Parts: sequence; structure tokens; C-alpha cells
Amino acid sequence: MQEIYRFIDDAIEADRQRYTDIADQIWDHPETRFEEFWSAEHLASALESAGFTVTRNVGNIPNAFIASFGQGKPVIALLGEYDALAGLSQQAGCAQPTSATPGENGHGCGHNLLGTAAFAAAIAVKKWLEQYGQGGTVRFYGCPGEEGGSGKTFMVREGVFDDVDAALTWHPEAFAGMFNTRTLANIQASWRFKGIAAHAANSPHLGRSALDAVTLMTTGTNFLNEHIIEKARVHYAITNSGGISPNVVQAQAEVLYLIRAPEMTDVQHIYDRVAKIAEGAALMTETTVECRFDKACSSYLPNRTLENAMYHALSHFGTPEWNSEELAFAKQIQATLTPNDRQNSLNNIAATGGENGKAFALRHRETVLANEVAPYAATDNVLAASTDVGDVSWKLPVAQCFSPCFAVGTPLHTWQLVSQGRTSIAHKGMLLAAKTMAATTVNLFIDSGLLQECQQEHQQVTDTQPYHCPIPKNVTPSPLK
Repeated sequence: MQEIYRFIDDAIEADRQRYTDIADQIWDHPETRFEEFWSAEHLASALESAGFTVTRNVGNIPNAFIASFGQGKPVIALLGEYDALAGLSQQAGCAQPTSATPGENGHGCGHNLLGTAAFAAAIAVKKWLEQYGQGGTVRFYGCPGEEGGSGKTFMVREGVFDDVDAALTWHPEAFAGMFNTRTLANIQASWRFKGIAAHAANSPHLGRSALDAVTLMTTGTNFLNEHIIEKARVHYAITNSGGISPNVVQAQAEVLYLIRAPEMTDVQHIYDRVAKIAEGAALMTETTVECRFDKACSSYLPNRTLENAMYHALSHFGTPEWNSEELAFAKQIQATLTPNDRQNSLNNIAATGGENGKAFALRHRETVLANEVAPYAATDNVLAASTDVGDVSWKLPVAQCFSPCFAVGTPLHTWQLVSQGRTSIAHKGMLLAAKTMAATTVNLFIDSGLLQECQQEHQQVTDTQPYHCPIPKNVTPSPLK
């Protein structure tokens, strides 16, 4: 493995500037779910120029693509994302909330880094295949719409992963370690009520209020929260209140629900109950209701064999060396965070490493930027979040790591993260992730026994818990409204 590590390290460092430029360019073009046309084409064209065969519009998603190099088996996938979040525009390298373009998008989850690291890993693996004449195929999967869109779930449904043997990915974080916990499955759907408009003072008896129906529905689901399993969550947002005139009985209104639980069977059960509450609200108000299923994703299924291999690579490369300017800026960011922010970050670290993880978190209460790799332990912990990587993980063995790209304590989906996403701190964490994924991919190519163990472990679970795509066939990907 030492020879592999040296080769991968040299290959990625040789193109360091190119990769940081690409990450920054995607940061400069923040696009939300299923509208990442510039970012997708930027990566696809660069991979094409690097000698990959690129297939666009995969899974009937215009900005999803596959870039492939090599021949035959095994086929190892590197999963890349590039979507941003609405309303998170922020100036880079600024330790106070300063919007670059007020109201516009921003990379609040670091997906400009996520996709670029997978891109860099794919190119490094290609160089290794060329150098050593190894058989096998490396693929970069361009996956749009992770944030609230479940792009990979749609792609799984359309069969684009059917011939893949294993997949690797990562996520930007405040620390280096393994993403080894289960996640929450979810369903997102909206309910649109239609009533009858009327003058709210002169003839309210002639009106049928869609807003009343939404209010009754949200009241009902709030009561439902007492009667669902502890780890389930029911979130909602009223996306259309019917207008801004209180003297009109609102003829239309809409509410969007996101339902989460550790298992899809629980999510489906709660979803069915929420649908009944919607029907009841319509009945009480003499309105009509229509449900629009938006998206869903399954829980994440860890693969311990593949995680161990990836952790070995991550531990070899170790955390980046931070200079005084990076540490000073990270301290400025930390000064804007609350004690609860820092504690939540430490709790996330602790959850990945068992008892050793708890000790690690305690040891790093004052750490500014991660300076050692967190311990790894197989765990039954459930991360209170969702990812469409979950659906890929039920089809084939998947492992994913975390890499330090911002100050300890930085919450996801915040201006602080956007600000740090175009700095040398983020770049160093991104390249560590690229090296980790590339080395693990090469290990899968040369060690057929490792891949076989990963697949056997995966099959042991899926033989008794077969995968069913949670998105109905008639549902199509949709951008933010």
C-alpha cells in the first residue's frame, strides 16, 4: 500500500492548483437542486478533456452524468455533488455575515468541494490504471440535487448503478473521520388545498378557506408527534398561505412536509397518517386537497469492511498542516459561533468512534482546526440527518469519510461554512478526501478479496432486507420553486 499512497499523493499534488481552481469556480456559480447546469457541465467537460468517456443526461436527469475510464470489472464509482443552497450568499474569507449578492445562493454544505474531490480522485485513479495496466473501470458519477432533491435516489431507480461493484464518497466536515452511522430515511411531499374565495366580512359564510385547512392539518400533525416513534421527525413549511389580504377568504393554500425516521417502513407509516390528516382537514373545511409527492431517500447502510479500508487510507494521509493565517481565520470564525455550535460539532465527532470517540471529542474541546484523525468504530448510532447516498448503499457497498474543511464548531448550512468554502482550509481538506478515495479505489482494484468481503457483507443484509426504491415511478425530479 505504501507505493499506492505515494503514487496517489504525487498525482493529486501535481494538479493541486487545478483542483482548487475548479472548486472555487463552482463556489462562484452556486446553483440549487436540479438547476446545476453550469457546475455539471464544468466537471463533465473537464473529465472529457482528461480522457474520460462522458455520458450526459443519465437517469433522464439533464445535469446528471457519468464519466468512465478503463475496461471491465470491477467497476468502482466515485460520487460527486455540486448543488448549493438558496439564500446563503456570502463573501468568501469573511468572518462576519456579508452577503456577496443578497438573496442569492451559496455553497452552505461544501458541495463545491465534494464534487471536486471526487473529480480529483477519479483522475488520480486513471493515472494509476494507465501506469500499471490494471484492469477495471473507474467512474465519476455527477449527482445533482442532493439538497432536498434526492438526485441519487432517482438515479438508483433508473438503474444507473446496476453494474457498479462498490462506491466511495465523502462529505466536508470540521474533522477527519468516517461517516459510519446510519441516517434517517425520509419522504417529502406537499398538500395543496383549494377552497372558495369570499369577502371575509360581508359574506364569509360563502367562502371555504384553504388556509384554515392548512392550519388544521399542521395542528393535526403537531398532535401526531406524540404518537410516533422517538427518532422520527415531522417538519413542515407553509409555502403558500393564500395571499396577503386578511379580508379575503383564501381560496388556495399549500404546505410542504418532510417526514423522517430511521427506517423507510416507519416513514411510510407516518406519511400515510399525515395524508389522512390532510383528508380530514379538507373534510372539516369543505375544501379539496391534492398531494404532490416530491422526493424520498432511504437510510444509509454502512459497510464495515469498506469503511475499514477507507479509514486505513485516511489515517495514512492524516490531517492537513495548518499555517498561522489559517488558524487565525478559523479562530475568527469560531468567535461567531455559540457554545452549542461547538458542542454539536464535538457530539458528531464522538458518535463516529464509540467510547474512543467520546474521549477524542473531550480532548478537542479547544481545537480550532482538526489536527488528528478521529477514531473509528462500528456503531449503531443514527445521525439525525438524511442523504441520498443511502439509496446507493442499499444497492452496493458504499463507504464515505469526513475531511476537515472548516473550523471546529461550524454548523452546516450557515454563512460561516459558505465563507470558509473558498479558502485554503477547505482546499486542504478537499485534497485529503481526494487522496483517501483514490487510494481506497486502487486498493479495491488490486485486492479482489477485499471487494468480495465488502459484497458478502452487503448481501448478508440485503438478503433479509431487500431494497425498494421509495420514489414512485411517476415522480420526476423537480427544482426548487
